[in-house]
Amino acid sequence: MTGAYFEPVAAGVYRPTALAGGAWNDDEIHFSPLGGLIVHAMDLHRDARGSHGDGKELGRISFDILGFLAADDCAISVETIRPGRTIELVEATVTIAGRTAVLARAWFIATADTVVVAGGEPASLPEPDACEPWAMSEGWPGGYVASLEVRVVAPPLPGRTSAWLRTGADLVADQPSSAHARFVALIDTANGIAVRKSPTEWMFPNLDLTVHLYRQPTGPWVGLDTTVTFGPAGHGLTSSGLHDVDGPVGRAEQILTLRPIVG
Repeated sequence: MTGAYFEPVAAGVYRPTALAGGAWNDDEIHFSPLGGLIVHAMDLHRDARGSHGDGKELGRISFDILGFLAADDCAISVETIRPGRTIELVEATVTIAGRTAVLARAWFIATADTVVVAGGEPASLPEPDACEPWAMSEGWPGGYVASLEVRVVAPPLPGRTSAWLRTGADLVADQPSSAHARFVALIDTANGIAVRKSPTEWMFPNLDLTVHLYRQPTGPWVGLDTTVTFGPAGHGLTSSGLHDVDGPVGRAEQILTLRPIVG
């Protein structure tokens, strides 16, 4: 599917398209492309400061989702709260419909040659061409899910799936995006690929997303090796190993709030 998830309407302001449509509600946007948009806004901020391309790479980004993500203009403000030559901390705030909707912080870390000590990563996933297509949109509504091509290593099990995702849609119309922004834009999908219970019977939205990268990803495929755990007191956890076609790149975690759908 072609097109873009967001259109720029003013400096730091982006309008979601139908491709960003959420899975829980027709009037919301899916957080996954919004997460990528936040990274894109951080890249533009660092570029304006002259720090983008200075040899530091994205090492961690954490998102706190404060509530309903209305399908409305997203205003993103970004500031560097800890500059430095070897580490840099960047913070972003997303305002939607006059309300703070997302807070995000990202560490950018200087690079060095550590090939001699590299190791400890998990096994790679089978390549996308060796995996079977999976119609994720049969279980989830929304423009975002419909925009994805999904392939699974094996038939999904409750709470356990390994899958590859890619999209033909741009992150922002008429604006090039970095490889790490495009990669992050698909990670939040993890909470929907390994469901333990049908989303028509239970709600299990994530309140956050934290991504750690020990290698910079390349695209267009995003590999998710995902496990979902439901606890006994209304909390859950979605944990994913992250892969590109060259192998593992990091991990992602999402805390869930669980509740049955009544009526």
